[in-house]
Amino acid sequence: MVKYILLFLLGLGLLIKGGDWFVDGSVGVARRFHLSEILIGATIVSIGTTLPEVMVSSISAAQGQSDISFGNAIGSVICNTALISAITIAIRPGKIHRRSLRLPVIFFFLAAAVYCTIAYVTKEFSRPLGIGLLVIFVVYMILSVREAKKNPIPELAEGEPEPSEAAAPEPDKKATPKNPKLEFWKEIALLVIGGACIAVGAKLLVDNGIGISTELGIPQKVIALIFVALGTSLPELVTALTALVKGHSALSLGNIIGANLFNLVLVSGLSVTIRPFHVPTETTINGINTSFLVDMPLMLAVMLILTVPALIRGKLSRWQGILLLSLYTAFCVFQFVI
Repeated sequence: MVKYILLFLLGLGLLIKGGDWFVDGSVGVARRFHLSEILIGATIVSIGTTLPEVMVSSISAAQGQSDISFGNAIGSVICNTALISAITIAIRPGKIHRRSLRLPVIFFFLAAAVYCTIAYVTKEFSRPLGIGLLVIFVVYMILSVREAKKNPIPELAEGEPEPSEAAAPEPDKKATPKNPKLEFWKEIALLVIGGACIAVGAKLLVDNGIGISTELGIPQKVIALIFVALGTSLPELVTALTALVKGHSALSLGNIIGANLFNLVLVSGLSVTIRPFHVPTETTINGINTSFLVDMPLMLAVMLILTVPALIRGKLSRWQGILLLSLYTAFCVFQFVI
């Protein structure tokens, strides 16, 4: 048991550090070849922070561990929204750019509608669904990069009113990225070593998460929904806490919503494409699968609580954070008492 826990923690550490190195190396290489800062942020960094979930779910799917693959994707959305984002909102609510949230919010609920409808109707995730989710991911990336280039979003200070869409400044076409701080070979080394650490860390996390759940008699889906999901969401947690310390709590909201979208369309899409699986049925309430009764409805509910008031009012409120944290606490307690 001790061995499983130590290797689980080692895998978690490799995931976190590997993701950090991978993003740093990717950004360095991209800047060296004069790629747009907007393009870097919208693609490389966003995907980089989601790589832990991608690797964990893909390896789980390939090994036939569908409970972990499913629980990691759904659990990461719930964790990102009702814990990570909720902490920053409860401590320091603030203004947000509604325009910057529209595209990821629309695509999230579009993907969630497809994902949940297929799950409830067929009770399984087929390869065509996985391919469809990956197509949604590609379309979103193309549209988000085009939107970022066309209408860059200026930084919004705490308390500053949201600028109108017409007032958005024109992008500075003459601006050039900052010079890379690392030598080229170091950037490549970070890229390669970071990717290797993510792969090894994900394998350790999955294998030893299974071992822990077996030793304790805890359903694998519970391990994935809470512990694996929290572990793979640590990059988003670090981003949110950094933004909070700097007094810009609202700035992490877009990153959270983007990560949630990627969990559905990239993480789930890739794992289902690799190996289709049925919706996990380890736990039930009165014969009803808790995935249908609790997990997926809660995923949609917390995202609605987070995004709808923000889009309507253009700001985040403390009550949203407190409500979301209460829901996450109840969710964790529920997983251990059923």
